[in-house]
Amino acid sequence: MAQLMYIWQHPEWPRFDWDDAALKGRLDAVRLLQGRLLGQADAVSTQAGQDAEMDALIQNAIRTSEIEGEHLDVSSVRSSVARQLGLEQGGLTGRPTAQTESLVALLLEAIHEPEAPLSVERLCQWQALLFPDGDGVAAGIHVGTLRGEAPMQVVSGRIDRPRVHFEAPPRDRLEPELDAFIAWFNTPPAGQDPLLRAGIAHLWLVTLHPFDDANGRVTRAVTDRALAQAEHQSVRFYSLSAAIMARRQEYYDHLERTQKGELDITPWLLWFLDTLEQALQQALARIARVLDKARFWQTHATTVLNERQIKVLNRLLDTAGEAFEYGINARKYQALAKVSKPTATRDLADLLEKGCLERLPGGGRSTCYMIAVS
Repeated sequence: MAQLMYIWQHPEWPRFDWDDAALKGRLDAVRLLQGRLLGQADAVSTQAGQDAEMDALIQNAIRTSEIEGEHLDVSSVRSSVARQLGLEQGGLTGRPTAQTESLVALLLEAIHEPEAPLSVERLCQWQALLFPDGDGVAAGIHVGTLRGEAPMQVVSGRIDRPRVHFEAPPRDRLEPELDAFIAWFNTPPAGQDPLLRAGIAHLWLVTLHPFDDANGRVTRAVTDRALAQAEHQSVRFYSLSAAIMARRQEYYDHLERTQKGELDITPWLLWFLDTLEQALQQALARIARVLDKARFWQTHATTVLNERQIKVLNRLLDTAGEAFEYGINARKYQALAKVSKPTATRDLADLLEKGCLERLPGGGRSTCYMIAVS
């Protein structure tokens, strides 16, 4: 028998196997965090809950693209999310783009319609949403259809010395393979743990690699749907893509080892659950920050502030503002508020005096400020 290179070449594919005992502890930890997160989300105000949902969706859109090396404009993503969630857009500076509008629509459909059945047509529609201007066609990418006849390989390295990490099933096997996956997804086996099902769905679909491009983003959307089904709710307060992005190289390493391994996928499922656990922990911290933001504005409900100051304070309070992780100085304030340096300095001094900001250690040109949270 010829040596098997990839998991899909095994005669028993796709009859995956795993060690329930090895996974039990991690499953229990994830379920505990799920319960804590949903409990905290129920306890916050409607506005705070909307803020948490909005932030998770922003993170999901930005990070699922970054995993593939594509960087979106945060302000455009924010505007698309606010518009499609029907939330207040006052103070938002970015304009939605065709790309951010389509991506956010895809992510919302994945989680807001969890019980809608998957189909080849739906997956193709999702892939097409990632090429809203048809730009993939000019690059020779099949948009809105399954991949072409050429071998589908995941390759890195120099053109003259490529390293093949993985090769997907040949094109003549793709339709029946995809039909089998969709039938399994739409009618889950009785008794199968729904969290493990999400991890299996991720591995299975990305291994089939049904499209010329955007397989990772479509796969993560399908995984989000599986998680929404597991949680029996269509609101998402965490971003699995953000947790994957934080471990991006591990993600690719684990996929490659699993796709070149046996049908026992216990190591992959352990990594998947560990990453999901991190996503939930990040969400709990994010909701705590959302509550901090609500308390901040309650404290300063009668504080007289100008529009520039309110805008900057909201950016500092917003978890999507990584640019201000280490505080804000006059130069950053100047760029964000689009004012002169003297105006930025005066605004910051006023915010400090009114107790909205506190000065970080240091001084002179390096003086930075952070939100003063009670």
